[in-house]
Amino acid sequence: MEGPAGDSLCGKWRNGCGLYRDKLKDIFSWQLLKTIAMGQVLSLLICGTAGSCQYLADAGVETPMLQSFLNYALLLLTYTLALCTHKGDTSFLKVLRTKWWKYLVMGLADVEANYTVVKAYQFTTLTSIQLLDCFVIPVLMVLSWIFLKTRYRPVHFVAVMVCLVGVGAMVGADIIAGRDQGSTSDVVLGDGLVLLSSVLYAVSNLCQEHTVKNLSRVEFLGMMGLFGTLISGVQLAALEINAVKAIKWDLYICMLFAVYALCMYALYSFMPVVVKLTSATAVNLSLLTADLFSLFCGLLLFNYKFSVLYIISFVIIMMGFIMFNAIPTYSALHGAAAQEAADPRPDHDSDRLLAADGDARRTETGEAFTFL
Repeated sequence: MEGPAGDSLCGKWRNGCGLYRDKLKDIFSWQLLKTIAMGQVLSLLICGTAGSCQYLADAGVETPMLQSFLNYALLLLTYTLALCTHKGDTSFLKVLRTKWWKYLVMGLADVEANYTVVKAYQFTTLTSIQLLDCFVIPVLMVLSWIFLKTRYRPVHFVAVMVCLVGVGAMVGADIIAGRDQGSTSDVVLGDGLVLLSSVLYAVSNLCQEHTVKNLSRVEFLGMMGLFGTLISGVQLAALEINAVKAIKWDLYICMLFAVYALCMYALYSFMPVVVKLTSATAVNLSLLTADLFSLFCGLLLFNYKFSVLYIISFVIIMMGFIMFNAIPTYSALHGAAAQEAADPRPDHDSDRLLAADGDARRTETGEAFTFL
C-alpha cells in the first residue's frame, strides 16, 4: 500500500513542480526579459545625461534650453528629413497640413516639461524632486484610462505601489548619505514646477504611445524634432542668449555638450521602441532606476557615500516593474490593432486608420482618443 501511495505523492509533487516551472516561464518570458533589458538601457542613457549635466554645472555652465535645442536639432536633421521622403498620406507636407497644431501641442508639452524640471532645481531640493517626479506615473495611468481606454488590474496598482516604495528607500538613502542637494529659496514654487513637469511629461508620453502604436515612430520623432527645435530655439533666444555668450568654449565643454546631446538623442530614438513593446506607464516605471544608476556612477565620479539602501531600492523597483509587466493590460488600441491584423482588406494607411477609428467608435461608449 505504501508503494502506490508514495508513487502517487511523488507524481503529484512532480506535476506541481512542472506547473510551477511552466508558470515561471510564462511570467519570465523572453519579451519580459527583453523589456527589462531595454528599460535599463533607457535608464543608463538618462544616467549619461545626468552625469554630463553635473560636469557642465561644475564648470559653471547652466544652459538647459541650449542642451534641449541640440537634441531636437539632431532629431530634425535625421527623422524630420527621413519623414520628408515619405509619400502619400504619411508624407511630411500631408502630416504637417492636417496635424500641425496637434504636434505643436505635443512638442510644447515635451519642451516645457524638460525646462520646468531643470528650473525646479533652483528653488527646491533633490529629495522633493525625486519624490514629486513620480507623480507622472499616476497622471499617466489616469490619462491612459481616459483616452487610450487602458484597463488596469489590481496587480498593476500593487506593482506601482511597490515601485514607489523603492523610490522612498532611494530617497532615504540620499538623506542618510547627505545628498539632499538643491535650493530652498522657494520650495513651494519648486515643488509646483516639478508637479507641472510631471503632468507635461504624462501628456507627451501619452501622445507618444498613441502615435507609435497607431502611426509610426518616424512620424513622431520627425514632428517632435521639427516643433521641438522651433520652440526650444525661440526660448533659447529669449532666455539664455547671455548665458550662452558667457560660456568659455574649449574641447572639454564641447565634449560634455556632445555627450549630453548624443545620450538624449539615443534616448528619444530608442524610447518609442520600448513604448511600442510595452506602454508609456511601464517605461516610466523602468526609468525610476535611472537615479540609482546616476548614484552608482556618482560613487566613482563624485565620491558619493554608499548605502545598502540603494541596492534594496533597486531590487524593490525591479520587483514592481516585473509585477507590472507580468500581467498585460488591455487597451482599445491593442484590440483595434489585433482586429486590423485579422482583417487584411485595407491596403492603405488612410484606410487602416479609418477602419480602426470606425471599430473604436462601435466598441467604445465614450469618445475615443483622437489627438492624432
